[in-house]
Amino acid sequence: MIHNKSFQEFEKAQSRIPGGVNSPVRAFKSVGIPPILIDHAKGSHIFDIDGNEYIDYVSTWGPAILGHAREEIVEAIKKAAEKGTSFGAPTVMETEMAQLIIDMMPAVEMVRMVNSGTEATMSAIRLARAFTGRDKILKFEGNYHGHADSFLIQAGSGAMTLGVPNSPGVTKATASETLTAPYNNLQVVEALFETYPDQIAAIIVEPVAANMGLVLPKSGFLEGLKKITQKYQALLIFDEVITGFRLGAGGAQEYYNIQPDLTTMGKIIGGGLPVGAYGGRKDIMEMLAPIGPVYQAGTLSGNPLAMAAGYTALKMLKEHPEIYTQMEEKAVMLAEGIRKNINETGIATQVTQVGSLITLFFNTNTEISSFAEAAQSNTEMYAEYFKASLESGIYLAPSQFECAFISDAHTQEDIEITLSANKKALENLSVKN
Repeated sequence: MIHNKSFQEFEKAQSRIPGGVNSPVRAFKSVGIPPILIDHAKGSHIFDIDGNEYIDYVSTWGPAILGHAREEIVEAIKKAAEKGTSFGAPTVMETEMAQLIIDMMPAVEMVRMVNSGTEATMSAIRLARAFTGRDKILKFEGNYHGHADSFLIQAGSGAMTLGVPNSPGVTKATASETLTAPYNNLQVVEALFETYPDQIAAIIVEPVAANMGLVLPKSGFLEGLKKITQKYQALLIFDEVITGFRLGAGGAQEYYNIQPDLTTMGKIIGGGLPVGAYGGRKDIMEMLAPIGPVYQAGTLSGNPLAMAAGYTALKMLKEHPEIYTQMEEKAVMLAEGIRKNINETGIATQVTQVGSLITLFFNTNTEISSFAEAAQSNTEMYAEYFKASLESGIYLAPSQFECAFISDAHTQEDIEITLSANKKALENLSVKN
């Protein structure tokens, strides 16, 4: 494939935008080539400015669960835009959107809209600290909760990709209030609570870790977190920015039947537009201004375009539960096909899949359950695999430590083409290694 226009435009962008991108992982640094620039997308396919077409497994990092440029969502945005793009004032759609989220998410009794997942997680821990009167939070190594200062300690995803899990600019005082534990390790969590029994406001966790590659919770892990927080009167926060409305209509909390005290959301609830939200128990949420003392605000929160797009997407997912069954069937087909290709080529790789999420780890561990194990992945081999896939028309995340996202728009033909490209890429790696 020819990428001349993309590479030329990226050169231009680097003189105007730090690193040439507005989010670090987009720079393709970990895969060793300049990024391609996207012109448009439709369904399960994206098209770059050089005219190349790809089957897309990034899916806008999750939000394109119904496929790109879904007609119903585009029409909803058009109708909303005709009335005005922003008011900075209440609308009926905000209430309808809130009610839809409450209906779908088991643990959410009230919800506050914001503009990003980072805003949601940042606001949720502020609320948790106020509600408990405690300062410390506990997060897990490799879990990514956005780029607020409190979370950039042993962070996953882009921080892992760039090799900077702890960001300069985060003060020692802020870092000292964030405790970390290995994902899936209840013993360390219990020990930290025994050390700080009256100081930890909340545990925040990705119920399914999706920012160090896809790492599943071990049996009893989420249940154990719930018991520990109840024992020490702390709060449990599920970061469902990725899993919310993707693992099922009720997110991971419904999938695993665990009710957190607070839930953070993003990605899918905007139908592809910038949005986030956090919600939970009514007694906690009522501490927010203007009825409580905890301040959080945003001029564009509840933006009418985002509300229209998100409401349309969520309503479709709620009314058509078969979408989840079909996406999982396609993900299983892809995962099983990749495993077959792995067995035939002998490359040291592992496939993790749940629902419509999947990661191919270039890793010798037979089971990956923690940040330390995920970090042992061969990123150089992934880079070679990524480049071979791209040349075969398969657009994957430009990082070993991300997920592939199956959408409602992916077809069986897409999966078959992807498996053929996967086999070819693995065979080439086998010859080189």
